[in-house]
Amino acid sequence: MEKIAHIRSSLNERLSHYEPLVLVLTPVLGALVIFVLSPSLASFLGDIKHRGWRATFLHYVIVFLQMFPAVRRKIEKQKEEVMNRMTGGKSCREGWLSELPDKGLGFDVIERLKYEKTKDPAWQGKSSGAVYLDGDETTGHFNILNAAYAMFAHTNPLHPDLFPSIAKFEAEVIAITASLLGAKNTYLGNQICGNMTSGGTESILMAVKSTRDYMRSTKGITKPEMIIPESAHSAYDKAAQYFNIKLWRVPVDGDFRADVKSIKRFVNHNTIMIVGSAPGFPHGIIDPIEDLAALALNRKICFHVDLCLGGFVLPFARRLGYPIPAFDFTVSGVTSISVDIHKYGLGPKGTSVVLYRNHQIRRVNFKSHLYSYFQNHQFVAVTEWSGGLYISPSMAGSRSGALVAGAWASLVSIGMDGYLGAVQKVMQASEKLKKGISNIADLYVIGKPQMTIVAFASYTVDIYKVNDAMASKGWSLNALHKPNSLHICVTLQHVDMIEKFLEDLAVAVKTVKENPGDFEDGMAPIYGAAAKMPDRGLVKELLIAYMDNST
Repeated sequence: MEKIAHIRSSLNERLSHYEPLVLVLTPVLGALVIFVLSPSLASFLGDIKHRGWRATFLHYVIVFLQMFPAVRRKIEKQKEEVMNRMTGGKSCREGWLSELPDKGLGFDVIERLKYEKTKDPAWQGKSSGAVYLDGDETTGHFNILNAAYAMFAHTNPLHPDLFPSIAKFEAEVIAITASLLGAKNTYLGNQICGNMTSGGTESILMAVKSTRDYMRSTKGITKPEMIIPESAHSAYDKAAQYFNIKLWRVPVDGDFRADVKSIKRFVNHNTIMIVGSAPGFPHGIIDPIEDLAALALNRKICFHVDLCLGGFVLPFARRLGYPIPAFDFTVSGVTSISVDIHKYGLGPKGTSVVLYRNHQIRRVNFKSHLYSYFQNHQFVAVTEWSGGLYISPSMAGSRSGALVAGAWASLVSIGMDGYLGAVQKVMQASEKLKKGISNIADLYVIGKPQMTIVAFASYTVDIYKVNDAMASKGWSLNALHKPNSLHICVTLQHVDMIEKFLEDLAVAVKTVKENPGDFEDGMAPIYGAAAKMPDRGLVKELLIAYMDNST
């Protein structure tokens, strides 16, 4: 007691030198400062967790330096120079129509379309991904899609009473797709359900939105978080922005697969879902789906598998005997899947499917001894609009029934034997491509691609200059980073072009190695600068400025 009394007396003696008003206001102002700064502090700590100390420190240093006018002007000048390189110093809108012609062209507009089409680059056999069908636009499967589209160009799934054929086609497309991904397994109880969408991005958006609302309904999560490997598609960033979900992007492991242990460290009471890809877009590598699913089951969260690229390859590759790990609804813990028909499903552009393990994820049916009701997660149902009753299954209201018919026509016209044959061709071409790239001394294949995407990099030459050299030969490849690299997504267009690609690639590497100063006016300096910029916010600003200038 004597010690406490002594401390009390000593404190009173020291505080007696301050005015009473100061003593009252100090804790109040201190609390106010803490209240104001706490969001910034939380944001700062979150940045450290997400980016790491070095990247976070550099970001805040750059933000601070931009407070000085001279620094800000220099940065703006550099951004302008990069923009001029990206756009050629002029707007791509020059010469575009900005108002209706005084007199319509009528059917002569077809000639105008043909003329504009001649300005498009030649893509046949030389473009990574993009076009997955074989042949040209006037033969074979192209003709089937064109005929199906023309026949149903006027239809709209929003009016099933007028176009019941489209409703039937859509239901069958969903059922056929689900049958390839585990729906036939009896223990699933025929519960797999889904909807068609405009593409992989919308399928992912719908899966994330449904999962967010499902986890809010069942677990009361109001501040949702989502965890993805850094190889996961950028559509998850879009979903996070659209649906107000905190996104954690976790580095991949040494094999460029999702790092399960690292992902596990980010799981908390606000986590609604984790994501895996089969395969990931950058490197064509399948994430450890079973391990991720086990983690999701253990933590009672949802797990989405991105099969946008692999959905119409992996089931057939497995039947053909390729060593494909488990990836679909046969894996316990997989709650949703996105799969594109307009890629290896060989359907028209703008067709994809989102699937759910059961109807509860798409909408919960709450029951009690008094009543039951549905809590919707994906659909939008409106009952109080003066325009009548309204329901829409996805983001779009009106949709093109022609795309639905085209997707159905693709599946039914190709059939099991057709897909097996197509997958055999692209898998064999991919194996040939991997071996050929590995035999080019200055290149190496990234990881161990398991499907039809082959990414490659170099320790000795600027890979982005190699990309420019390949572009000069008509090839359109995808530039990647982390690490700096390129990839080609092998489609039926490439089956007979692999030897030509390898020949041109070897020449491109030799040219860049012998003439490293060349291609300074291409895209290589831009990709290189973007990869080296420590503050990714500056890169984001450049991308936004470019999009704003070109649309």
